Amino acid sequence: MIENQKIRPSQVVGPLGEPLTIESLPAPGTTRWVVRRKAEVVAAVNGGLLTVDEACERYALTLEEFAGWQRAVDRSGMPGLRVTRIQHYKSLYERQQRY
Repeated sequence: MIENQKIRPSQVVGPLGEPLTIESLPAPGTTRWVVRRKAEVVAAVNGGLLTVDEACERYALTLEEFAGWQRAVDRSGMPGLRVTRIQHYKSLYERQQRY
């Protein structure tokens, strides 16, 4: 029945303001994750283009790994996704929580 089908958007706004579609997302099986690709996957899930389960299956991610990306974007934006800066943003956020 039509009422049981989920209606998904055909595109969402990406992290850089560009339209994202299923076809423009990183390829399934991507293993080299740069900041832009991580942010695109998070934007796709937040916009309803993919579900969390679909994203984790498509990119072989654990739920914890994806949740970490989502948390990093929520807290610090795209710079929070940089692997070399994780500790910096983590300590900054912890300091903000104390005050």
